[in-house]
Amino acid sequence: MKAKLGVGALIVLFLAGLWLVAAPFAVGYQPRGASYVDATVNDLWLGGGIAALSFVALVIYAADALRDLARRGKHADS
Repeated sequence: MKAKLGVGALIVLFLAGLWLVAAPFAVGYQPRGASYVDATVNDLWLGGGIAALSFVALVIYAADALRDLARRGKHADS
């Protein structure tokens, strides 16, 4: 149960990070063709960091789960 909650939280964080990256352009507070305003730069850095960190955590979790499954498979053959 805790693992499902953790993975769900990581997925929500990943999607929130992607939204922060896309928000300045989707909402329209970044003028087209203009230099990036401070809010856009902030959203890009913060959203990119959150998305990257949560993606890395998801990959680490998946690798650990696969390693655990492989270990269980080796013990089942014995």
